[in-house]
Amino acid sequence: MNGIHKWRVNNISHRNFVLILSFIVGLVSGLIAVLLKNAVYYTHHFLTQGFNAEDGNLLYLAYPLIGMGLTVLFVRIFIKDNISHGVSRILYSISKNNSHLSKHNNYSSFIASTLTVGFGGSVGLEAPVVLTGASIGSNLARVMKMDYRTMTLMIGCGAAGAIAGIFKAPIAALIFALEVLMLDLTMASLIPLLIAAVTGASISAFLMGSAVIFSFQINSPFDLANIPFYIILGIVTGLVSLYVTRANMFIENRLGEVKSTTTKLLIGGLTVSTLIFLLPPLYGEGYEILTAILNGRGDEIVNNSFFYAFRQNHWLFMAFLVLILFLKVVAMVFTTAGGGVGGVFAPSLFMGGVAGFLTSRFINYFGFHQISEVNFALAGMAGVMAAVMHAPLTAIFLIAEITGGYQFFIPLIITATISYLTINLYEPHSIYTKRLAARGELITHDKDKAVLSRMSINKLIENNFLTVGPDETLGDLVKVIARSPRNVFPVLDKENNFLGVVFINDIRHIMFNHELYNSTYVRNLMFLPEPIVNLNESMEDVAKKFSECAHYNLPVIDNGKYIGFVSRANVFSAYRSLVKEFSQD
Repeated sequence: MNGIHKWRVNNISHRNFVLILSFIVGLVSGLIAVLLKNAVYYTHHFLTQGFNAEDGNLLYLAYPLIGMGLTVLFVRIFIKDNISHGVSRILYSISKNNSHLSKHNNYSSFIASTLTVGFGGSVGLEAPVVLTGASIGSNLARVMKMDYRTMTLMIGCGAAGAIAGIFKAPIAALIFALEVLMLDLTMASLIPLLIAAVTGASISAFLMGSAVIFSFQINSPFDLANIPFYIILGIVTGLVSLYVTRANMFIENRLGEVKSTTTKLLIGGLTVSTLIFLLPPLYGEGYEILTAILNGRGDEIVNNSFFYAFRQNHWLFMAFLVLILFLKVVAMVFTTAGGGVGGVFAPSLFMGGVAGFLTSRFINYFGFHQISEVNFALAGMAGVMAAVMHAPLTAIFLIAEITGGYQFFIPLIITATISYLTINLYEPHSIYTKRLAARGELITHDKDKAVLSRMSINKLIENNFLTVGPDETLGDLVKVIARSPRNVFPVLDKENNFLGVVFINDIRHIMFNHELYNSTYVRNLMFLPEPIVNLNESMEDVAKKFSECAHYNLPVIDNGKYIGFVSRANVFSAYRSLVKEFSQD
C-alpha cells in the first residue's frame, strides 16, 4: 500500500485523485443502496406473501421480535459495538474522531438493518445505508492517507451516493450532505459531491430502472387558492414533527434506564409486534402505504387490519389515520431502543404523507375546499422531513425529484418552510444533533467552533517553565530566573500540587535587593492566577478564557496536579493553521 501511495503522490495531483475517489465512493455507495433495498424488499415479500387483506395475521406478532432478536445477536456476537443512530454517529466522527469510522461500519449496518426492517421493524433504511456509504468513504480515504478535510469530504460523498442510490435524487443527495452533515459549500467540495451523487443515482437507475422507492407524476396542477391550506399543513406538520422529536427522546431516555439488553429487547420487540399486529401499516418502512396514497388508493391503508370493515366510515377511517400517525413514532423508537437498527428518514416521510392525507381528508369531508389528497400527502412528506431533520432544502428537492419535476415547487417550499419555522420555535436542533449538541460534541456551520473542536489542549501544553517551591527564598528564585527562558514560574509543593505562580514583572523591583534574598520567601510573592485551565477542558472553553483575561500563559492542571502552561500564541498559531486547512479551496 505504501508503494501505491508513493506512485499516486508522484503521478496524480491531489485534486484529480479526490475526484477519482469521489467517483469510486459514489459507485460503491449507490450499489450498496440498491443491494440493501432489494434485500429488504425480498425479505418482506417472502414473509408476508399470501396475507389476507381483510384480516389481521398472527405472524405480525412474531416477525418484528424475531428480526430485532437476530439483530441483537449479530451485533453482540460479531460487531460488539453500538451501530444505532447512523447519522448522529457520522456527525460525531466528524466532530470528535477526526472523521474516522470503524471498519465494521462498511457492512455491519447493512446486515443489521436488513434483519430489523425486513422482519418488520418500524424504521427506515436510509440512516444505515448512509452510515455504510460514509464509512466506505472514510476508510478508503484513510487507506489512501488523506488528510482530515479530504476524509470528511469522502464521508459526504458516501452519504450523497447512498441517498442518491435509494431515491434516484442526486440534487437532494448533494443538499443532504451540505445541510445535514454540515459540510462547507466550496468548489473543492461541491464537484466531488456532485460526482458521487450522480454516480450513485446512475448505478441505481441502471440496475433498477424507475423502481426506486416510488416515483410519481403530479396530475393535479398547483392552485394559488390552495396557499392558505398549505400554510395550515405546514403548521400541522411542524407540530407533528415536534411530537416526533419529543416522543423519540422521552421513550429512548426511559428505555435507556433499563440495563439488561435482553429486557430491552423483550420490551421493545413485544411492543412493536403488538402495535404492528393491531396496525399493520406500521410494518417496516411504510413506503408501500405511501405508494398507495400517492396513487389514489389511500383506503388500502386499513388492509390486513381489524379496521378493514370500517373503511367506508369517514370518522373511524380518520381515527385510524390519527392512530397510525401517533403510534408510528412509538413503534419506531421501541424498534431502535430495543436493539433494532434503522433510522428516522423513512418514518418521517411516512408520517408526513399520512399527516397530509389526513389533513386533506378532513378539509374535503367538511367541504371547506376541495384539494388534492395526493398533493397534500407529498407536501406533508416534505413538511415533516424538513422539521424533524431541520433540513428544509433536502426535503423540498427530494420530493421535487421524486415527482419528476418542479411544477409543485411553491407548495413544497411553503409547507417545508412553515413546518421548519414552527418546530424551530421549540427545538433549535434536529433529531440527529440534539443529543450531540447537549454534550458539546457537534460541529455546526460555525467554522470557529468547527476548528476549535479539532484542536487538542494536550498538543499545545508547554513544559519549559522552571518550577519553584513555596519555602524557597528570593535568592533561590533569582538563581532559577537566571537560567530560565520564561518569565513565569509555577509554584509547586513536593507532591506536584499547583499552588500558584510568580511573575517576574511583579518582583522586578526587589530582584536585586540582596538584603531580602534570605528573608523573603516564594510563598510571600506568589499568587493564584485566574483563570486556570483543566486538562479535560475543550479548546472552545480555553479560547473563551483567553478572551476574558489579559494573560499570555495559563496554567494547566489535572486534579490539582501541575501539567504545564498553554500560551495564547500557540493557541492562535494552531487555530490559524487549521483555519487554512478548512478554508483551502
